[in-house]
Amino acid sequence: MSDSVPVQPVAENSRKSYTQLIKSLGPGIMMATAAVGGSHLVASTKAGAIYGWQLAGLILLVNLLKYPFFRAGVQYTMGTGNSLIQGYDTMGRGYLWVFTGLSVISGIVNTAALLLFSSSLLGYFLPVTLSLPVLSGIVVTSCLIILAAGHYKALDGLSKIIMSVLVIATLSAVVIAAGKGSAAPADFQAPSAWSIASIGFIVVMMGWMPAPIEISCLTSLWLKSQCKEQQVTAQSALFDFNVGYIGTAILAVVFLSLGALVLHGTGTELKTSGIGFSHQLVSMYASTIGEWSRYLIALVAFFCIYGSTITVIDGYARSVAEAQLLLQGKPVGQRKYHNAWMVIMAVAAMGIILFFSSALMPLLDFAMILAFMTTPIFALLNYRLVSKTDLPKILQWSRSMKVLSWIGLTYLFGFLAVFIWWKWLM
Repeated sequence: MSDSVPVQPVAENSRKSYTQLIKSLGPGIMMATAAVGGSHLVASTKAGAIYGWQLAGLILLVNLLKYPFFRAGVQYTMGTGNSLIQGYDTMGRGYLWVFTGLSVISGIVNTAALLLFSSSLLGYFLPVTLSLPVLSGIVVTSCLIILAAGHYKALDGLSKIIMSVLVIATLSAVVIAAGKGSAAPADFQAPSAWSIASIGFIVVMMGWMPAPIEISCLTSLWLKSQCKEQQVTAQSALFDFNVGYIGTAILAVVFLSLGALVLHGTGTELKTSGIGFSHQLVSMYASTIGEWSRYLIALVAFFCIYGSTITVIDGYARSVAEAQLLLQGKPVGQRKYHNAWMVIMAVAAMGIILFFSSALMPLLDFAMILAFMTTPIFALLNYRLVSKTDLPKILQWSRSMKVLSWIGLTYLFGFLAVFIWWKWLM
């Protein structure tokens, strides 16, 4: 059964004004907010700190090769009025069961990782010392209250504010750091990023770069919600998606630049504890912009990860709830199921935190590796769904996009095979 959103007629010759396009921004920005957490603040910064500029090209390549599979969420939803999850159901219950199982695991692990990270940053500027589990409880409770009270509109507005502040602060830090020049000694020799020993780090980095591909399902669901709130066309939806996606790719290189300019060659190692790493991250910004900015940056970094946390809790719960309703043959869109899964994932994530409260980086690494290993599966699902669906011409795969998809699938499955060989067979 379906609660399909009525789709506005697709007119290829229609043109929306600049103002209207700006007003249409929403799901793409929320996707960017969800993406900028561990993959950017952690993985990109660490890539620059260890390898300098060596992985900049790979980061852009990964974003390019994943692009068609993220874009599929917009194509399918605007072309049919249904979510990607409803599309998986039409392909067969087996696909929907695979999606549901992977989403439950990914949602809980990713929520736990982001809760731990945001809690460690929150503890940085609080006047009292609290344990990470207590701080995590405070963060997750506030997330649930905001989501229960404001739903889509609250999430949409919060995402735009967070992304705007983060972009301004990070670009400012990079410009200042570039003016000072690299901190590495002139004779410093960076380790090679293209050796067998680097495979593990590259896999971790690519897992959440720019985000796990199942985020495309979240974007699809957010787009359905936006269609209920305002008029959305294929052009405006694709514009919104491209702004968010291209923005995350650029930000990934910006964070790598910050790590390369400030930490590379200094002998500084990223801490593995939540408190230690968050302090180190804030200190990196403060040493670049100025000591006066320390607590301001701590606040900005906190809201960045807080934004990722709140969008992940909402998105994964929304997607699992829809999958459950489809599996049970019930009408989708029932809010009580969404609310129930938000609580379930929050409680499960808190349970994980009790065992990983002193090890932020290992938990983030596990979440990124899990995302990397599931990425080819979700990518193939999205490709097959869009390929087999009769969509309006503007939303169909172009020949160039098909070729990019084939290259992307070959790359994703090929590198997964290399990782399995390196991890368990070598």
